[in-house]
Amino acid sequence: MALLLAFIVAAALLTMTPGVDTAMVLRVATVEGKRSAMAAAAGICAGCLGWGAVVALGLAALLRTSPLAYDLLKWMGAGYLLYLAAGLLWRPRESFDGTSEPVRSGALVMALRGFLTNALNPKMGIFYVTFLPQFIPAGVAIGPRAFLLASIHVALSVLWFAALIGATAGLSRWLRRPAVIAALDRVTGAVFVAFGVRLALSSAR
Repeated sequence: MALLLAFIVAAALLTMTPGVDTAMVLRVATVEGKRSAMAAAAGICAGCLGWGAVVALGLAALLRTSPLAYDLLKWMGAGYLLYLAAGLLWRPRESFDGTSEPVRSGALVMALRGFLTNALNPKMGIFYVTFLPQFIPAGVAIGPRAFLLASIHVALSVLWFAALIGATAGLSRWLRRPAVIAALDRVTGAVFVAFGVRLALSSAR
């Protein structure tokens, strides 16, 4: 129980640390609305849960032992982040008409973007491989417990994203101003560039 509580505290602090996921959810909540932001958050959490399953099955160890596998996934992830950043920096929007396209289609696109953001980031797998075992007591089956811890991390992420989306909704009128929307697109694009370059320069060890 002590290890579990320690993990919850540590995971909560890490969840609230600003990063690509937070930037994406904030930007989508501001520009495209609550439903699209919830879809993006769901995709991000699905990506985390997928990595949790991979780690539980022991497959993520491949990323630590195979430079080729790590580099392949790394470059795909960095390329995807830079692709998203290019659109935000070069063509920032100044308005958004929530009725311009079907909500379901937009939600599916946002969910896919959120999922790919995490699924194509090998650092997420390495993070789980190195972080989760510290909170698994001796004599406990590693696979099931690792997946349980990853699920707790996802649950904390859901709460955090819900809080972000709720806070953004209260400021929606101000945040939907053309100048603010364009600025948010550019800031988010810059964040994606920074993390994309950081991922491209990263190593498995």
